[in-house]
Amino acid sequence: MMLERLGEILRKTTDKIANAIFLDKDLVDSIIKDLQKALIEADVNLLLVKQLSEKIRKAAVDERIKGIEKKEHIIKLLHDELTAILGEYKPLKLKKEQNRIMFLGLYGAGKTTTIAKLGNYYAKRGSKVALIGLDVHRPAAPEQLKQLGDKNKIKVFIDLKEKNPIKLWKSFSNELKEYDLVLVDTAGRHTLDKELIEEIKALDKIIDPTETILVMPADIGQAAKKQTQEFLQALGISGVIITRMDSTAKGGGALTACAEARAPVYFITTGEKINDLEEFNPKSFLSRLLGMGDLETLMEKIRSVTDEKKTAKMQEKLEEGRLSLEDVIEQVKSMGSLGGFEKIKSMIPGLGSAKIPENLLENQEAKVAKWEHILKSMTKEERENPELLEKQTSRISRIAQGAGVHGSDIRALLKQYKLLNEMLKSGKGIDMSQGISQKQMQKLAKKFGKVKKMRF
Repeated sequence: MMLERLGEILRKTTDKIANAIFLDKDLVDSIIKDLQKALIEADVNLLLVKQLSEKIRKAAVDERIKGIEKKEHIIKLLHDELTAILGEYKPLKLKKEQNRIMFLGLYGAGKTTTIAKLGNYYAKRGSKVALIGLDVHRPAAPEQLKQLGDKNKIKVFIDLKEKNPIKLWKSFSNELKEYDLVLVDTAGRHTLDKELIEEIKALDKIIDPTETILVMPADIGQAAKKQTQEFLQALGISGVIITRMDSTAKGGGALTACAEARAPVYFITTGEKINDLEEFNPKSFLSRLLGMGDLETLMEKIRSVTDEKKTAKMQEKLEEGRLSLEDVIEQVKSMGSLGGFEKIKSMIPGLGSAKIPENLLENQEAKVAKWEHILKSMTKEERENPELLEKQTSRISRIAQGAGVHGSDIRALLKQYKLLNEMLKSGKGIDMSQGISQKQMQKLAKKFGKVKKMRF
């Protein structure tokens, strides 16, 4: 999970506040100390950490706020302040006419692979997408872009012989008019030098991009602020995509640094696979860190690997908090395309903070085929109501014989089913988007307590 340590501390903090009888000085000091340590480890700016600490401390001693209202107030304050330092939610909005997005970034940022991911993201959503490689300086850049495009069935325009990016653009300009979305890969450098600035400005004039996006890695942490400001001043970027959020503890620094520089983060990347790209929504991101899940992002991921009808049905079932046996198997099968269970568990309400036995939901590919045989030996009633198998164990013996499997294989499937449904139920009914009411806070404490005590 992204920023796992920070998420763990935030969940413990809200739990401490919600369950506290009194918010005395020792408890407040303990909460603030834990928060400070976690935020600093995530590379959040020290000044922001200090400001948040002081606001919590001030709220805790405010005599105008009494009893449980104070606990509610502090949890809401924590939620609102953390959302604020993550920056404003500003999604990338495509225009009705052709969109031309120019990508900038220094060496090693992951610019070319990010372009392919964004191309795939919009192609799956109905846009006619083309990629064009104008990085004429890094020898492997055009070939890499072509390979990624071909692999994901996206049209790519490159010319290995042409070394002038402006001439290269002009040579394909007529063909590019056919596409709704044109993603432009430009040259990188070790630093934002004069030569690069001049080249990008010349391209900007002829391409007339609708968006200019800076791509930079999460592991640069707070240095993201300086880099963002430099690109803003020199080239007028409209937004940022932060890569490698899954592989560093400094992701909090990069996100908050962009917010300080007043540059919206449009997307984050969370792995090497083509679908490891997520729209960045501060409230949703924080919800995941707090263990409250993020069904919206999960459904976006599912949407990228399934059809619309299946997506709509799955949305309903996730919101209802109940999956069938067929749904469980389908979800296990799709986890590979979605980036694996570790990538999506934080998006399922209650699951990110749950104590789950190691490998219980991992490495299930080998089991899926066996499970599908099991389903074929079940009646429709048994598939829809697997609780029947626990009540009448003779059914397990009949199914095992028909599917040519052991009874333990059927029980493993039932365990999987119970786990996912229990986790969905545990996170249902909590909405952090507008803060937490008194009743929601009490429910939150109970839910977290229930999840932590679960044993499988």
